Amino acid sequence: METQIAIFKQKSIRKIVYKNEWWFSVVDVIEALTGTDRGRKYWNDLKKKLSDEGYVEVSEKIGQLKMTASDGKSYLTDCANSETLFRIIQSIPSPKAEPFKRWLAKVGYERVQEIDDPELATKRTRSLYKAKGYSEAWIEKRMRGIEIRETLTDEWKNRGIMEEKNYAILTAEISKAAFGMTPSQYKKFKGLERQNLRDHMNDLELIFSMLGEASTTEITKNKDRQGFPENKQAAVKGGTVAGNARKELETKSGKKVSSKRNYLIEQQDQKRLNSKK
Repeated sequence: METQIAIFKQKSIRKIVYKNEWWFSVVDVIEALTGTDRGRKYWNDLKKKLSDEGYVEVSEKIGQLKMTASDGKSYLTDCANSETLFRIIQSIPSPKAEPFKRWLAKVGYERVQEIDDPELATKRTRSLYKAKGYSEAWIEKRMRGIEIRETLTDEWKNRGIMEEKNYAILTAEISKAAFGMTPSQYKKFKGLERQNLRDHMNDLELIFSMLGEASTTEITKNKDRQGFPENKQAAVKGGTVAGNARKELETKSGKKVSSKRNYLIEQQDQKRLNSKK
């Protein structure tokens, strides 16, 4: 299961596919609805209130699922499906409750459609990036990167790598060899928190990310790597292919590939420019 981000009123809400439906981070939902920066405490208090009122079934329907946090690591997180979230939302006094319910129902319905037609998920992803202001050229690279990533994770699954924590370790090895930074270090370098790192990479960063993962896939298949230790070696070698290419480009161009620039900064700069007009 891979953590994904949904957007409600410019607020990021983590979601994950579980039992063929979307499950959402309850704390993220509470923060989006209330504006509090202490979502976890709010949720703990609300759970007690619901229990005291006799709604113990709400707590029983909460799932502890692993989700990627702002530090890039995965933690067990209180999650709920759409049905359970509707009940939780009823207990939250917020003017955003009704719009959120409509948004939640729409997201849930889209998931059902995507099961019937997987291509819809790709189309919606493209539309979301376009709505955020990304260029067509960037979107094309990002979508290709997603395909390359899925090919690699499928290869890992076929070779006995099943646990999410092992995916994170292998991905960190590729990134470290390609860029000299793990994904969590890269996010700090760019000043990101919960945001998806690759959504804030420039063209060259995306290209070298793809090269590292595509190279790892080739090495893994051609050398028939099995199990975690062998796949870890392949990840380092695949990342090194990208790392060596990156260093050669930097030497010949005189400019570093890794940049602190990210989409958030670019959006802020654009807003400043628009306000001066």
